Amino acid sequence: MKQKISGLLWLICCAAAPALAAEQPQLNLPRSRIQAGMYQIDAQLAVTPGQREIGLMYRPEMPQHEGMLFVFEQPADQCFWMKNTILPLTAAFVADDGTIVNLADMKPQTTDSHCSAKPVRFVLEMNQGWFTKKAIKAGYKLSGKPFDTLK
Repeated sequence: MKQKISGLLWLICCAAAPALAAEQPQLNLPRSRIQAGMYQIDAQLAVTPGQREIGLMYRPEMPQHEGMLFVFEQPADQCFWMKNTILPLTAAFVADDGTIVNLADMKPQTTDSHCSAKPVRFVLEMNQGWFTKKAIKAGYKLSGKPFDTLK
């Protein structure tokens, strides 16, 4: 009987492990430096479908100079929501050349859709208020390696 119970517990633990792992913030993604004029952004790169799906979920805090750049294979209408995301964020929808197409402030823990105004390959999420404090708006051009590779 003891073996059956311990075997059952092992099965339950194994089945729950992926779900528990999925509820952890992504902290070790590759990084790239992005410049917004005189400001430097240390951006984690969410490149795979799994990395993009988790994004900044479950993260309790993020330094002001950090963000996450979502990189897609081709330009498309990109829509983001904030399910399981604790931090208030602003999404910058960015064209291939680094030009910000539009910005969207996003409220934590909501499933409201925030979409690009036109097809884009990049979305940069930063702490809400970062773009406003730096006077960065739609039309502003970011630079850095992610945008250089497409030239």
